[in-house]
Amino acid sequence: MSRVLSVEAVLPRHAYAQETITAAVAPLVARDPARAAVLRRLHRSAGVDERHLVLPLEEYAGLQSMGATNAVFVREGTLLAEEACRRALAAAGVEAGEVDHVFATSVTGVAAPSLDVLLSERLGLRGDVRRTPSFGLGCAGGAGGLARVHDHLLGHPGDVSLLVAVELCSLTLQHGDDSAANMVASGLFGDGAAAVVVAGGDHPLARADAAGPQNQAGARRTARVVDTRSALYPGTTDALGWEVRDTGFAIVLSADLPDLLGAHLLADVKGLLAEHGLTPADVPAWVVHAGGPRVIDAVRDALGLAEDDVRESRASLAGAGNLSSVSVLDVLARTLDGSAAPAGAPAVLMAFGPGVSCELVLLRLEGS
Repeated sequence: MSRVLSVEAVLPRHAYAQETITAAVAPLVARDPARAAVLRRLHRSAGVDERHLVLPLEEYAGLQSMGATNAVFVREGTLLAEEACRRALAAAGVEAGEVDHVFATSVTGVAAPSLDVLLSERLGLRGDVRRTPSFGLGCAGGAGGLARVHDHLLGHPGDVSLLVAVELCSLTLQHGDDSAANMVASGLFGDGAAAVVVAGGDHPLARADAAGPQNQAGARRTARVVDTRSALYPGTTDALGWEVRDTGFAIVLSADLPDLLGAHLLADVKGLLAEHGLTPADVPAWVVHAGGPRVIDAVRDALGLAEDDVRESRASLAGAGNLSSVSVLDVLARTLDGSAAPAGAPAVLMAFGPGVSCELVLLRLEGS
């Protein structure tokens, strides 16, 4: 089994209360007072207290083209991802030159050369590092990225992989679009980056007797990746994704998404766990993508979880908003820091993206 050595999530320095963002965004999105009132109601019900934005709030009024927003994505996204990677590598005790494989995921901007190339020069990765850039996994990118890193390490068990996710969701705001989807997104999504360092099963850092990463409080929790599972739900390609416009990425977001998860998720989770002789009742830790209050509710209810099982997802949503692919990695970092589950306990990590797709990762917690 591969071993997760460190998980680090980083948020931009521009932090605003939800009410402040609402006041600034409402005139940009909804010019009709009645629609502006709906926007304010949607923002209040988003489960978000604060969000971090890559730019000062007053600068968003001037961003109205794909070219302008994407230039910000490449410039600022690279810097934020670099910070996350440096923190994760330092926490894992791994030098940049020891990284053998990089998986980079994002869905809020495009770059060629891809972000993994830009990061390679900044971090000092080797010239022969293997790279897997990904676009399109959406909010499932953090979970799907961890799964694909695990796949790589099964074939290269002596390697170290670096997973990096960066999402600048604020840059996708569509001016003058008072559709329900755009108004919901304008109150739900935040900006951030995360990086995860994972060692293959034959790497010295993955040995059972290898010391885990340290911080000022002592040893930090790690986890083993046991197995993964992917699912595509038929007939749902129009439920979640982007409509690409001259003004950038306009969100496609169906109100039926929580119901779709409620209909399919339990069977997927049971299928993954059954292969290891487990049931949902055997799992004390759940790492759930903070997709929004209704998404978290749908997961809780479909799996028969207690509200306490999704507390880290609620906390991530309240403190940062939905961070797309970064979200579940932020929840994973919070879970490793705060879970009271004993060493060896199973944990299930999950996120959902366009397709509609579901990515599941079965973990075993280490440390306490």
